[in-house]
Amino acid sequence: MSCPICARPAEPKYRPFCSGRCADIDLAKWLTGSYAIPSDDPDDIEQALDDIMRDEDKPH
Repeated sequence: MSCPICARPAEPKYRPFCSGRCADIDLAKWLTGSYAIPSDDPDDIEQALDDIMRDEDKPH
């Protein structure tokens, strides 16, 4: 198995990653929202549009 971040061989201690650094990079992607699952659910789309409109109305 190779590391999903850098493709080096995975280390048992950090599996499926090769190091703590790559594990931290992956965690940061989850926490910042870089990983997302697209949705066709109309309720999700409506909520996203409402959030965008609310953010645009806020003074910067």
